[in-house]
Amino acid sequence: MASVRCLFRLDAQPPATYEERITLWRASSPEEAVILAEAEAGEYAVDVGGEYLGLAQVYTLADEPGHGAELFSLLRDSRLEPAAYLDAFFDTGDERQGVIEASEN
Repeated sequence: MASVRCLFRLDAQPPATYEERITLWRASSPEEAVILAEAEAGEYAVDVGGEYLGLAQVYTLADEPGHGAELFSLLRDSRLEPAAYLDAFFDTGDERQGVIEASEN
């Protein structure tokens, strides 16, 4: 079993909206998972009126998915300090995301 992360552009008007999707595939190899994911990515792009950007990154799962299972992992080398790294790649200020308030427990 493998998870595959694909990247899409949903809206070409500036500022463009990009989406990263991670899908799960029962496949006999990483290559097969990518083939399946890219076929689905093309259909998804048509359905949402977007464009599949041709980026597919595969992660072979170590065990069956269950509570807390790791579905995807990507390693990247960087000279950036943690706060700058997060700002550069994950918290640019343009993400559409909510905030989960900390629990008082």
